[in-house]
Amino acid sequence: TIHHSPFTSSPITLIGAGLVGSLLAVFLAKRGFRVEVYERRPDMRTAPAGAGRSINMAMSTRGIHALKQVGLDEEIMAMAIPLAGRTIHLVEGDMSFQPYGQKEEEVIYSVSRAELNKALITAAEKYEGVRFHFNERCTGVALRTGVVYVRDERTDHTRSIPLQQLIGTDGSASAVRTALLSAGRFDISQQYLDHGYKELTIPPGPGGTFMLASNTLHIWPRGLYMLIALPNPDGSFTCTLFFPHEGEYSFSSLSTPEKVLDFFSHQFSDAVPLIPNLAEAFFANPTGNLVTVKCFPWHYQNSILLMGDAAHAIVPFFGQGMNCGFEDCTLLDECIEQYGPDWERIFEVFGKLRKENVDAIADMALTNYIEMRDRVTDPAFLLQAQAGLLLEQRYPDLFIPKYSMVSFHRLPYAEALRRADIQESILQQLCASITSVEEIDWPSADRLIKERLIKD
Repeated sequence: TIHHSPFTSSPITLIGAGLVGSLLAVFLAKRGFRVEVYERRPDMRTAPAGAGRSINMAMSTRGIHALKQVGLDEEIMAMAIPLAGRTIHLVEGDMSFQPYGQKEEEVIYSVSRAELNKALITAAEKYEGVRFHFNERCTGVALRTGVVYVRDERTDHTRSIPLQQLIGTDGSASAVRTALLSAGRFDISQQYLDHGYKELTIPPGPGGTFMLASNTLHIWPRGLYMLIALPNPDGSFTCTLFFPHEGEYSFSSLSTPEKVLDFFSHQFSDAVPLIPNLAEAFFANPTGNLVTVKCFPWHYQNSILLMGDAAHAIVPFFGQGMNCGFEDCTLLDECIEQYGPDWERIFEVFGKLRKENVDAIADMALTNYIEMRDRVTDPAFLLQAQAGLLLEQRYPDLFIPKYSMVSFHRLPYAEALRRADIQESILQQLCASITSVEEIDWPSADRLIKERLIKD
């Protein structure tokens, strides 16, 4: 049963029923709010899925914590596959495994974006006060009069909806964010990578078997580009090629089926036999863009707020886009608890607390792309990574590798970045003149850690 919130009898309007919008609807419904969600796409539970847009999500501690807050963790984890690390596939065909953490529970989880989204919408609809409106596109917001315009994509009919609180969870191309531009004094930057992405699929083997090891993220790092593969519960893998848009080896240069097959057989030879109809799929599936969006402020007075990718789209190379968006939901819920019913204060505090952290993960995600496609095969990088694991064993409460701080802890992202920079400089100093971890100067390590990390 729904108990009406003490704050308002009018519903909270959400634009966008993606992962963040549908989870936020559950958070708000649990607090007794009525929620109206408008989504431009058809209901994905009944509509056929679009090809090449199913990127698997890497779920980790921050996202799982948000699901726990609303009691959905067990249901969602049942559809997820644990990944203990990265399997690196070299050009010559050799493979090596790099664990993500050193504790048994330090794993991330591969989960299908579509299946997760469907489950969250269904969970939200179980609350009497939540309604989803599909095929309804937000075409604009009149800030001064407090009206949002939505167009029915099937009939082309546009109507206006009066609003009290509007939250834009409508992704990196947010219509709500566009409306905030007209409020004035709104900072925004968009940075597109010169790389895009394309999805391919490795189908299951006979009887639903996995054709590659299933509890790992597979990476074919090739310097300026890479292929990755994440497992699905049905035995298939979702593969994503991250690749330059232009240049000698690029989406524009792979212009014929022959060129695609020739390139893949030279660069990803062990993957080619696993991807049937490779050339057809390559041309049939769309090429996606990768963008970082930074903007501020995320709210307008007490009526409008941006969350998730609408406020802070990041590239997918730290597996944190969804986790970061889900953490938004956790923090907004805490702000409502603390400052309700003062919506302007809720929105303002949420933005102030969150901004430096989402900027930090945006920057870390860009850096991690270079690491994944290039540095994971570099001996100096691997030596530092091994040294980092030994330092973590020796100082488990002080020296936590950057990947672990981001993926297995809920330390604020900005704090994780600050500590990671200090740790990186310690590792560089310790590894500068050695060729194996047996040569680490432990007295120096003790001194550096006590000087630079214990002060915090």
